[in-house]
Amino acid sequence: MEGVLKLDNENKSVYILALETSCDETAAAISKDGLSILANVVASQIDWHRKFGGVVPEIASRKHLELINPVIDEALREAEINFSDLGAVAATYGPGLVGSLLVGLSAGKALAYSLDIPFIGVNHIVGHIYANFISHNEVATPVICLTVSGGHTDLLIFHDYGDYEILGSTRDDAAGEVFDKVARILELDYPGGPIIEKKAEFGDRQSFDFPRAFLNDDNYDFSFSGLKTAVINTVHNLKQQGKIVKVEDIAASFQQAVIDILIEKVRKAVENYQAKSVILSGGVAANKSLRKQVREKLSIPLFYPDLKLCTDNAAMISTVAYYKYKKSYFSPLSLNADPNLKLS
Repeated sequence: MEGVLKLDNENKSVYILALETSCDETAAAISKDGLSILANVVASQIDWHRKFGGVVPEIASRKHLELINPVIDEALREAEINFSDLGAVAATYGPGLVGSLLVGLSAGKALAYSLDIPFIGVNHIVGHIYANFISHNEVATPVICLTVSGGHTDLLIFHDYGDYEILGSTRDDAAGEVFDKVARILELDYPGGPIIEKKAEFGDRQSFDFPRAFLNDDNYDFSFSGLKTAVINTVHNLKQQGKIVKVEDIAASFQQAVIDILIEKVRKAVENYQAKSVILSGGVAANKSLRKQVREKLSIPLFYPDLKLCTDNAAMISTVAYYKYKKSYFSPLSLNADPNLKLS
């Protein structure tokens, strides 16, 4: 069935306050009718976690407690509205770090209760997908969606809002997670994705023939743990032999292996499901090489969010919440955080 994926925002306007605290970004956004983002405030914790080479859950949750109220206040100021103008409050309830999730979830439920308005729990992964529709509100269906982030690598097919099928997922490490781990092995900064991409620009992507798991298998699943191990072993072997570890070449070869795996799975799905368009989502969707090569190898339209909407933010949560609001898909105030929440 072919059509156009288009958000209905033609009825009475509704303002939604959305909160996102699934990992190390404290974010609040206010949307009008799902697509008009009046405020999108993000307080980053990268500087606090950088020296540890990754996110420390206890530090993340404590920082969320410090930042959540100021971030909400700033969002209201930017949107030039008051609490009384809100039609609903939304918050991410999973997946993510349980301590971090509980901060945003508790704040959202408390506000909804005190204002006597609906509360809407949102799946973080779905939020990344719907970030596309803030920038592109008309996308031809069927749509193949590749979601790639620090915690998730999933391939889906969309027929309409809320009508999607999961084709494949990673069986081990997520692509973004492996970028961070490889960056650590190469003694690069955190977060690893942008640093690896920058180093790869000056390297030879054919220097090392790293493995590409499941590339020729008749499924849509991913696996990146073997690739990660191959990079680690290569670096260790070069050091043991007293050879120079050319970071740029390893970064380029590693990044290309990841891209090859992602693109081949997308290509197969597009062909088998006769897709009319492709969308990218998640932090890794900001990778310029991935975007460029997907566009070059596919003959159908490619969509991806603005760069500021690729990483964790609350605007994407507000868009999902609006869709759920229109169908009265409200959540009970007993909703708990689910750190292992899956797409369903």
